[in-house]
Amino acid sequence: MEVLQLLIGGIATGCIYGLVALGFVLIYKATEGVNFAQGDMMMFGAFLALGFVNSGHMGLPFLPGVLLAAIVMGGVGYGIDRVVVRQLFGQPQFSLVILTIALGFVLRFVAGTIWGYTPVVLETPYSGRSLSLGGVIIGYEDIITILVTGVLTLLLWAFFAKTRLGLAAQAASQNQMAAYIVGVPVQRLNSIIWGLSGAVATIAGVLYASKGAIDPNIGLLGIKAFAAAVIGGFGSLPGALLGGILIGVVEPLAARYLPSGISQMSPYVIMLVVLVTRPNGLFSQIQAKKV
Repeated sequence: MEVLQLLIGGIATGCIYGLVALGFVLIYKATEGVNFAQGDMMMFGAFLALGFVNSGHMGLPFLPGVLLAAIVMGGVGYGIDRVVVRQLFGQPQFSLVILTIALGFVLRFVAGTIWGYTPVVLETPYSGRSLSLGGVIIGYEDIITILVTGVLTLLLWAFFAKTRLGLAAQAASQNQMAAYIVGVPVQRLNSIIWGLSGAVATIAGVLYASKGAIDPNIGLLGIKAFAAAVIGGFGSLPGALLGGILIGVVEPLAARYLPSGISQMSPYVIMLVVLVTRPNGLFSQIQAKKV
């Protein structure tokens, strides 16, 4: 029974890792770049939702407040690409890595300046509520996290697999110059994907905040999410989610049954093992690059 309780909680936490990992994969699928500020975008989105929902001035109902936060963070993501990232067009990918790491520091500083560094709690309609099934206590926040993550993953998969915009984004990642020549608006597509990534990060941040207090440093969770994306295989949306769930399940089991400290390093041990045995990830989608 204890193992089942740990598994359910681990799956819910892993779904949050997976959602942040989806943000990594979204940008990679469209641009073949990696946004190392993804975790900090999640953090900032969570604070925006907190400001819209908990604020004495705004005080919006929960769902409209979260939706507004996702829209605003989508605009922030779009603006980051439009104003900052686009200036690196044609530069080595390493430039984007340095830029996004610096962007993460900026977002943490701005969040700390506005909301402070003391942990705060996001008020949700389902806080403290739970179900009891056969002696296993399942919090409503875990149920909602799992359901929302599953729906978002399916929607994002359908976006890339079935829509003209998603297919165009993948074409641009294969060969940006060729896509541009045949009329694909490559730069605008990249900005849209960054905006979508910001909105997804906000949902992940709200789900994380529903499980406990938040502060500007929760953006460092993006490191585990990056490990999840690597484990699942960059370019695979279901792989990112499954990689996150794997990490989420292993962590509580390791904390309960293995020596102290093992759980904290377990995501990176798994990542190293996967890189050695399957360098492209467990669920990689290997395609020949069209040139």
